[in-house]
Amino acid sequence: MKKSDYLSKKLETIEVGSKSVSELLRAMSNTGFQGKQLGNALDVWEAMASDPKVTIFMGYAGSMSTTGQWKMIKWLIEHRYIDVLVSTGANISEDIFEAMGNKYYQGTHTADDADLLKNQIDRFYDVYADEMDYRRLEGLIREFIEKKAEKGLSYSSAQFLHEFGKFQEDRKIHSISAAAYKEGVPIFSPGMADSGYGVAAFQAFKNGVSLDVNQFKDFYQLGRIGEESKDTAVVYVGGGVPKDTIQLVTIMVDLSRGGETVYPHKYAIQLTADSPQWGGLSGCTFEEAVSWGKIGEKAKRAVCYCDATIALPLLVHGLNERLGGKKRKPAQDFAWMWKD
Repeated sequence: MKKSDYLSKKLETIEVGSKSVSELLRAMSNTGFQGKQLGNALDVWEAMASDPKVTIFMGYAGSMSTTGQWKMIKWLIEHRYIDVLVSTGANISEDIFEAMGNKYYQGTHTADDADLLKNQIDRFYDVYADEMDYRRLEGLIREFIEKKAEKGLSYSSAQFLHEFGKFQEDRKIHSISAAAYKEGVPIFSPGMADSGYGVAAFQAFKNGVSLDVNQFKDFYQLGRIGEESKDTAVVYVGGGVPKDTIQLVTIMVDLSRGGETVYPHKYAIQLTADSPQWGGLSGCTFEEAVSWGKIGEKAKRAVCYCDATIALPLLVHGLNERLGGKKRKPAQDFAWMWKD
Protein backbone atom coordinates (compact mmCIF):
# COMPACT_ATOMS: atom_id res chain seq x y z
CA MET A 1 0.00 0.00 0.00
CA LYS A 2 1.04 3.58 -0.62
CA LYS A 3 1.39 6.13 2.15
CA SER A 4 -1.66 7.98 0.81
CA ASP A 5 -3.73 4.79 1.21
CA TYR A 6 -2.92 4.65 4.92
CA LEU A 7 -3.71 8.33 5.37
CA SER A 8 -6.93 8.38 3.37
CA LYS A 9 -9.60 8.63 6.09
CA LYS A 10 -9.36 11.55 8.47
CA LEU A 11 -10.26 11.26 12.13
CA GLU A 12 -12.86 13.86 13.14
CA THR A 13 -12.66 15.43 16.57
CA ILE A 14 -15.96 15.56 18.46
CA GLU A 15 -17.33 19.05 18.87
CA VAL A 16 -19.39 19.85 21.98
CA GLY A 17 -22.95 20.81 21.14
CA SER A 18 -26.56 19.71 21.12
CA LYS A 19 -26.67 16.17 19.71
CA SER A 20 -29.09 13.27 19.75
CA VAL A 21 -27.76 9.86 20.83
CA SER A 22 -27.67 8.82 17.18
CA GLU A 23 -25.75 11.93 16.17
CA LEU A 24 -23.26 11.43 19.00
CA LEU A 25 -22.66 7.82 17.97
CA ARG A 26 -22.14 8.90 14.37
CA ALA A 27 -19.55 11.41 15.56
CA MET A 28 -17.91 8.72 17.70
CA SER A 29 -17.65 6.42 14.67
CA ASN A 30 -15.26 8.97 13.15
CA THR A 31 -12.88 8.87 16.14
CA GLY A 32 -10.90 5.91 17.52
CA PHE A 33 -10.72 3.07 20.02
CA GLN A 34 -13.98 1.66 21.44
CA GLY A 35 -15.97 4.84 20.82
CA LYS A 36 -15.39 4.28 17.11
CA GLN A 37 -16.46 0.64 17.40
CA LEU A 38 -19.64 1.58 19.25
CA GLY A 39 -20.53 4.08 16.55
CA ASN A 40 -19.80 1.46 13.88
CA ALA A 41 -22.01 -1.05 15.72
CA LEU A 42 -25.01 1.25 15.35
CA ASP A 43 -24.33 1.60 11.62
CA VAL A 44 -24.22 -2.20 11.29
CA TRP A 45 -27.41 -2.71 13.30
CA GLU A 46 -29.21 -0.09 11.23
CA ALA A 47 -28.07 -1.86 8.05
CA MET A 48 -29.23 -5.31 9.18
CA ALA A 49 -32.58 -3.98 10.42
CA SER A 50 -33.09 -2.28 7.06
CA ASP A 51 -32.34 -5.46 5.10
CA PRO A 52 -35.70 -7.16 4.30
CA LYS A 53 -34.08 -10.55 3.62
CA VAL A 54 -32.16 -11.01 6.85
CA THR A 55 -33.11 -12.99 9.98
CA ILE A 56 -31.59 -11.31 13.03
CA PHE A 57 -30.41 -13.45 15.96
CA MET A 58 -29.53 -11.94 19.33
CA GLY A 59 -27.37 -13.68 21.94
CA TYR A 60 -28.18 -12.40 25.43
CA ALA A 61 -25.62 -13.68 27.94
CA GLY A 62 -24.93 -13.26 31.62
CA SER A 63 -27.33 -11.74 34.14
CA MET A 64 -28.14 -8.45 32.43
CA SER A 65 -31.86 -8.26 33.20
CA THR A 66 -31.09 -7.50 36.86
CA THR A 67 -29.31 -4.29 35.77
CA GLY A 68 -32.25 -2.56 34.11
CA GLN A 69 -31.62 -3.82 30.55
CA TRP A 70 -34.56 -6.17 29.96
CA LYS A 71 -37.17 -3.68 28.77
CA MET A 72 -34.84 -2.75 25.89
CA ILE A 73 -34.73 -6.41 24.83
CA LYS A 74 -38.52 -6.49 25.05
CA TRP A 75 -38.69 -3.34 22.89
CA LEU A 76 -36.37 -4.88 20.29
CA ILE A 77 -38.65 -7.91 20.08
CA GLU A 78 -41.82 -5.80 19.84
CA HIS A 79 -40.31 -3.80 16.96
CA ARG A 80 -38.78 -6.92 15.36
CA TYR A 81 -35.27 -5.49 15.37
CA ILE A 82 -34.39 -9.02 16.45
CA ASP A 83 -36.14 -12.15 15.13
CA VAL A 84 -34.68 -14.89 17.34
CA LEU A 85 -33.41 -14.55 20.91
CA VAL A 86 -30.93 -17.02 22.42
CA SER A 87 -30.53 -16.32 26.12
CA THR A 88 -29.20 -17.60 29.39
CA GLY A 89 -31.91 -18.80 31.75
CA ALA A 90 -31.03 -15.96 34.12
CA ASN A 91 -31.86 -13.21 31.65
CA ILE A 92 -35.31 -14.58 30.82
CA SER A 93 -36.31 -15.28 34.42
CA GLU A 94 -34.88 -12.27 36.22
CA ASP A 95 -36.89 -9.96 33.96
CA ILE A 96 -40.04 -11.78 35.11
CA PHE A 97 -39.04 -11.03 38.70
CA GLU A 98 -39.55 -7.33 38.02
CA ALA A 99 -42.50 -7.82 35.64
CA MET A 100 -44.30 -9.56 38.54
CA GLY A 101 -44.03 -6.32 40.52
CA ASN A 102 -40.92 -7.15 42.54
CA LYS A 103 -38.07 -4.65 42.73
CA TYR A 104 -34.31 -4.66 42.36
CA TYR A 105 -32.40 -2.22 44.52
CA GLN A 106 -29.17 -0.31 44.05
CA GLY A 107 -26.50 -1.48 46.46
CA THR A 108 -22.74 -1.76 46.70
CA HIS A 109 -20.24 -4.46 45.83
CA THR A 110 -18.48 -3.78 49.15
CA ALA A 111 -21.48 -4.83 51.27
CA ASP A 112 -21.15 -7.26 54.19
CA ASP A 113 -22.37 -10.37 52.39
CA ALA A 114 -22.77 -12.38 55.60
CA ASP A 115 -25.15 -9.67 56.83
CA LEU A 116 -26.99 -9.71 53.50
CA LEU A 117 -27.48 -13.47 53.96
CA LYS A 118 -28.95 -12.92 57.43
CA ASN A 119 -31.41 -10.47 55.88
CA GLN A 120 -32.20 -12.84 52.97
CA ILE A 121 -30.92 -10.37 50.39
CA ASP A 122 -29.26 -11.65 47.21
CA ARG A 123 -26.47 -9.56 45.64
CA PHE A 124 -25.71 -9.22 41.92
CA TYR A 125 -22.47 -7.19 42.13
CA ASP A 126 -24.04 -3.85 43.22
CA VAL A 127 -27.72 -4.82 42.78
CA TYR A 128 -29.86 -6.31 45.55
CA ALA A 129 -32.96 -8.55 45.44
CA ASP A 130 -35.15 -9.94 48.18
CA GLU A 131 -34.67 -13.73 48.32
CA MET A 132 -38.32 -14.22 49.30
CA ASP A 133 -39.42 -12.39 46.13
CA TYR A 134 -37.03 -14.58 44.14
CA ARG A 135 -38.72 -17.67 45.57
CA ARG A 136 -42.08 -16.33 44.41
CA LEU A 137 -40.63 -16.10 40.89
CA GLU A 138 -39.53 -19.74 41.11
CA GLY A 139 -43.00 -20.58 42.39
CA LEU A 140 -44.57 -19.01 39.28
CA ILE A 141 -42.35 -21.13 37.02
CA ARG A 142 -43.15 -24.26 39.05
CA GLU A 143 -46.88 -23.51 38.75
CA PHE A 144 -46.53 -23.34 34.97
CA ILE A 145 -44.51 -26.58 34.80
CA GLU A 146 -47.05 -28.43 36.91
CA LYS A 147 -49.88 -27.12 34.74
CA LYS A 148 -48.27 -27.98 31.39
CA ALA A 149 -46.71 -31.33 32.21
CA GLU A 150 -48.23 -34.04 30.01
CA LYS A 151 -46.97 -37.57 29.74
CA GLY A 152 -44.88 -38.11 26.63
CA LEU A 153 -44.95 -34.48 25.45
CA SER A 154 -41.54 -33.01 24.58
CA TYR A 155 -40.79 -29.32 24.19
CA SER A 156 -37.86 -27.44 22.74
CA SER A 157 -36.82 -24.57 25.00
CA ALA A 158 -38.43 -22.21 22.44
CA GLN A 159 -41.76 -24.06 22.63
CA PHE A 160 -41.58 -24.16 26.44
CA LEU A 161 -40.90 -20.42 26.62
CA HIS A 162 -43.60 -19.65 24.04
CA GLU A 163 -46.17 -21.43 26.21
CA PHE A 164 -44.75 -19.81 29.33
CA GLY A 165 -45.03 -16.42 27.63
CA LYS A 166 -48.75 -17.04 27.06
CA PHE A 167 -49.11 -18.13 30.69
CA GLN A 168 -47.61 -14.81 31.81
CA GLU A 169 -49.50 -12.68 29.31
CA ASP A 170 -52.77 -14.16 30.57
CA ARG A 171 -51.72 -12.97 34.05
CA LYS A 172 -50.67 -9.53 32.77
CA ILE A 173 -46.98 -10.21 33.48
CA HIS A 174 -45.37 -8.30 30.62
CA SER A 175 -41.92 -9.88 30.42
CA ILE A 176 -39.51 -10.58 27.55
CA SER A 177 -41.03 -14.02 26.97
CA ALA A 178 -44.59 -12.62 27.12
CA ALA A 179 -43.67 -10.07 24.43
CA ALA A 180 -42.04 -12.82 22.37
CA TYR A 181 -45.21 -14.91 22.63
CA LYS A 182 -47.31 -12.02 21.31
CA GLU A 183 -44.91 -11.34 18.43
CA GLY A 184 -44.27 -14.99 17.54
CA VAL A 185 -40.54 -14.56 18.23
CA PRO A 186 -38.78 -17.74 19.40
CA ILE A 187 -36.56 -17.63 22.48
CA PHE A 188 -34.07 -20.47 22.85
CA SER A 189 -32.26 -21.05 26.13
CA PRO A 190 -29.66 -23.83 25.77
CA GLY A 191 -28.63 -23.44 29.44
CA MET A 192 -32.11 -22.78 30.82
CA ALA A 193 -31.82 -25.21 33.74
CA ASP A 194 -28.87 -23.18 35.07
CA SER A 195 -31.27 -20.63 36.60
CA GLY A 196 -34.57 -20.32 38.44
CA TYR A 197 -36.06 -22.63 35.80
CA GLY A 198 -33.92 -25.49 37.06
CA VAL A 199 -34.86 -24.80 40.69
CA ALA A 200 -38.56 -24.67 39.75
CA ALA A 201 -38.26 -27.93 37.79
CA PHE A 202 -36.65 -29.56 40.82
CA GLN A 203 -39.53 -28.41 43.03
CA ALA A 204 -42.06 -29.72 40.50
CA PHE A 205 -40.22 -33.04 40.34
CA LYS A 206 -40.41 -33.31 44.13
CA ASN A 207 -44.16 -32.83 43.74
CA GLY A 208 -44.28 -35.78 41.34
CA VAL A 209 -44.36 -33.74 38.11
CA SER A 210 -41.79 -33.92 35.31
CA LEU A 211 -41.78 -31.94 32.06
CA ASP A 212 -39.43 -32.80 29.20
CA VAL A 213 -37.47 -29.96 27.57
CA ASN A 214 -35.35 -31.46 24.79
CA GLN A 215 -32.25 -29.39 24.06
CA PHE A 216 -31.47 -31.41 20.92
CA LYS A 217 -34.84 -30.32 19.56
CA ASP A 218 -33.56 -26.74 19.92
CA PHE A 219 -30.90 -27.48 17.34
CA TYR A 220 -33.35 -29.05 14.92
CA GLN A 221 -35.46 -25.88 15.09
CA LEU A 222 -32.48 -23.51 14.97
CA GLY A 223 -31.13 -25.38 11.95
CA ARG A 224 -34.47 -25.09 10.18
CA ILE A 225 -34.59 -21.35 10.90
CA GLY A 226 -31.14 -21.06 9.33
CA GLU A 227 -32.18 -23.15 6.32
CA GLU A 228 -35.24 -20.98 5.69
CA SER A 229 -33.30 -17.72 6.03
CA LYS A 230 -32.09 -15.90 2.95
CA ASP A 231 -29.37 -14.26 5.09
CA THR A 232 -28.61 -14.12 8.80
CA ALA A 233 -27.28 -11.46 11.17
CA VAL A 234 -26.15 -11.56 14.79
CA VAL A 235 -26.10 -9.19 17.76
CA TYR A 236 -24.21 -10.55 20.76
CA VAL A 237 -24.60 -9.04 24.22
CA GLY A 238 -21.73 -10.85 25.91
CA GLY A 239 -20.73 -14.25 24.57
CA GLY A 240 -20.81 -17.69 26.15
CA VAL A 241 -23.33 -20.39 25.26
CA PRO A 242 -25.82 -18.04 23.53
CA LYS A 243 -23.10 -16.86 21.14
CA ASP A 244 -21.82 -20.34 20.36
CA THR A 245 -25.35 -21.65 19.78
CA ILE A 246 -26.04 -18.95 17.18
CA GLN A 247 -22.65 -19.41 15.55
CA LEU A 248 -23.44 -23.13 15.11
CA VAL A 249 -26.53 -22.27 13.05
CA THR A 250 -24.21 -21.56 10.11
CA ILE A 251 -22.58 -24.98 10.47
CA MET A 252 -25.96 -26.73 10.50
CA VAL A 253 -27.04 -24.90 7.36
CA ASP A 254 -23.78 -25.83 5.64
CA LEU A 255 -24.15 -29.51 6.53
CA SER A 256 -27.82 -29.66 5.54
CA ARG A 257 -26.93 -28.31 2.10
CA GLY A 258 -24.17 -30.79 1.38
CA GLY A 259 -21.23 -29.41 3.37
CA GLU A 260 -19.50 -27.91 0.34
CA THR A 261 -20.42 -24.21 0.71
CA VAL A 262 -20.39 -22.03 3.83
CA TYR A 263 -23.34 -19.80 4.74
CA PRO A 264 -21.86 -17.29 7.21
CA HIS A 265 -23.66 -14.47 8.98
CA LYS A 266 -23.90 -11.38 6.77
CA TYR A 267 -23.87 -8.82 9.62
CA ALA A 268 -22.37 -9.13 13.11
CA ILE A 269 -22.15 -7.02 16.27
CA GLN A 270 -20.74 -7.96 19.66
CA LEU A 271 -20.55 -6.10 22.97
CA THR A 272 -18.05 -7.88 25.20
CA ALA A 273 -15.67 -7.26 28.08
CA ASP A 274 -13.70 -10.45 27.36
CA SER A 275 -10.33 -10.62 25.63
CA PRO A 276 -9.48 -12.97 22.74
CA GLN A 277 -6.11 -14.22 24.00
CA TRP A 278 -7.66 -16.54 26.62
CA GLY A 279 -9.18 -18.68 23.86
CA GLY A 280 -12.79 -18.52 25.02
CA LEU A 281 -15.67 -17.82 22.66
CA SER A 282 -16.84 -14.76 24.61
CA GLY A 283 -13.73 -12.89 23.53
CA CYS A 284 -13.26 -14.64 20.18
CA THR A 285 -12.89 -12.16 17.33
CA PHE A 286 -15.10 -12.17 14.27
CA GLU A 287 -11.93 -12.55 12.21
CA GLU A 288 -11.33 -15.92 13.89
CA ALA A 289 -14.95 -16.87 13.17
CA VAL A 290 -14.28 -16.27 9.45
CA SER A 291 -12.01 -19.33 9.52
CA TRP A 292 -14.97 -21.46 10.59
CA GLY A 293 -17.30 -20.04 7.97
CA LYS A 294 -19.46 -18.53 10.73
CA ILE A 295 -18.93 -14.85 9.90
CA GLY A 296 -18.60 -13.69 6.31
CA GLU A 297 -15.19 -12.41 5.22
CA LYS A 298 -16.90 -9.29 3.85
CA ALA A 299 -19.61 -9.12 6.52
CA LYS A 300 -20.45 -5.74 7.99
CA ARG A 301 -19.24 -6.18 11.55
CA ALA A 302 -18.19 -4.38 14.73
CA VAL A 303 -16.93 -5.56 18.10
CA CYS A 304 -17.03 -3.09 20.98
CA TYR A 305 -15.03 -4.05 24.05
CA CYS A 306 -17.23 -2.37 26.62
CA ASP A 307 -19.55 -3.08 29.54
CA ALA A 308 -22.92 -3.86 27.93
CA THR A 309 -24.73 -1.74 30.53
CA ILE A 310 -22.99 1.25 28.91
CA ALA A 311 -23.09 0.21 25.26
CA LEU A 312 -26.53 -1.40 24.91
CA PRO A 313 -28.65 1.60 26.04
CA LEU A 314 -26.76 3.89 23.67
CA LEU A 315 -27.19 1.50 20.73
CA VAL A 316 -30.88 0.82 21.32
CA HIS A 317 -31.72 4.50 21.71
CA GLY A 318 -29.64 5.33 18.66
CA LEU A 319 -31.45 2.62 16.69
CA ASN A 320 -34.81 4.01 17.77
CA GLU A 321 -33.79 7.45 16.47
CA ARG A 322 -32.34 6.14 13.21
CA LEU A 323 -35.37 3.99 12.34
CA GLY A 324 -38.00 6.26 13.83
CA GLY A 325 -39.36 3.55 16.12
CA LYS A 326 -41.10 1.90 13.14
CA LYS A 327 -41.93 -1.77 13.41
CA ARG A 328 -39.83 -3.85 11.04
CA LYS A 329 -41.45 -6.40 8.78
CA PRO A 330 -39.91 -9.76 9.68
CA ALA A 331 -38.19 -11.85 7.03
CA GLN A 332 -39.57 -15.12 8.42
CA ASP A 333 -42.72 -16.53 10.03
CA PHE A 334 -42.17 -19.06 12.82
CA ALA A 335 -45.76 -20.32 13.09
CA TRP A 336 -44.58 -23.85 12.19
CA MET A 337 -42.66 -24.02 15.44
CA TRP A 338 -45.72 -23.61 17.65
CA LYS A 339 -47.60 -26.36 15.74
CA ASP A 340 -44.77 -28.91 16.05
